[in-house]
Amino acid sequence: MDTVRKKYTIMTVTSMGVRITPLSRQPVHTSSLYQMQSTSAESNVLNVSASLGKPVKVLTKFVSKSPISAFIQGELRRRGIEFEGKAVAQEGPWGVRHQFNIADSGYGLRGPRVHNDRAGEVGLTLRAEDFDLKRIFEEEGCQIFHLSGLVAALSPQVGECCLKMVEEAKKNHALVSFDLNYRASFWKGREEQLRKVFHEIAQAADILIGNEEDFQLALGAEGPKTGGEAVSQIESFQEMISRVAKEYSNVKVFATTLRQVVSANEHLWGAIMLAEGQWYVEKPREIPVLDRIGGGDGFVGGLLYGISQGWEPEQWLKFGWGTGAMAATLLEDYASPVSEEQVWSIYEGNARVKR
Repeated sequence: MDTVRKKYTIMTVTSMGVRITPLSRQPVHTSSLYQMQSTSAESNVLNVSASLGKPVKVLTKFVSKSPISAFIQGELRRRGIEFEGKAVAQEGPWGVRHQFNIADSGYGLRGPRVHNDRAGEVGLTLRAEDFDLKRIFEEEGCQIFHLSGLVAALSPQVGECCLKMVEEAKKNHALVSFDLNYRASFWKGREEQLRKVFHEIAQAADILIGNEEDFQLALGAEGPKTGGEAVSQIESFQEMISRVAKEYSNVKVFATTLRQVVSANEHLWGAIMLAEGQWYVEKPREIPVLDRIGGGDGFVGGLLYGISQGWEPEQWLKFGWGTGAMAATLLEDYASPVSEEQVWSIYEGNARVKR
């Protein structure tokens, strides 16, 4: 896939927050020791390219004089992710703040539990007018502009902000990547409005990503049973994506991950991609899991990295499989490869020590 050389490999718009995770894979309700990390689905995707030395940038907003905001900015700098965004006043204890995600890793037959605390998050104030879009997309520019349904579904105002950014990205010859990331709690009571926003973004997208539930519930596609029971039914996924491709003929790449949960410690992990009329399949195989959260973001990060580097499509899917599997071995929500070779070793199943 052709990409236009710009200042940034990937840019995204996001609402940054923190994840608080119990140590030693303990559940939230019995734990007293926790680890805090800076996170968002979109910045997690950028982390693969940033770790491999490529320039990336997040467009976001911060809370003025907030220690949590300072922590997030410090972590983004440490990860090599540039950021831009206004700071807004907190306006007291009941004002705006960064989102909190309290999530354990699960263990064995006890699956992970995630509690999202997003009331009053600063990301709800995102507006296109907060940014100099002409400078960002025309003068600086990016090869790929990545967008997630988690941000697009925050509010009608944020959805409009996403649409304006997509318009500017397309105008300036960036590829648009859209990870549907359907969340039932975001959509409740807003189905008609969000289906319209997601449809408009998908109509402009070059790369469309999601699992079976995302495609069906966010875009209304007919497909296999949702919830992960059908990961072995690869033909059903192919039929579903083929139907979606007829409606969204602008999309050049469709991709979906395949995940079957054996236990919190072991998954079957695979992926399917339709790229410019050609199917590519990574059949599900066993991977060990330390923490599953962020595996999908890791897959997208590796896929987009491969596209940005001008590789052959078969390599995009394999590399994405590897970075997704890598993210599942880490306690962070993102994959941080030290080199491309490390990812290929994971893909090949080579876990021998490297001295």
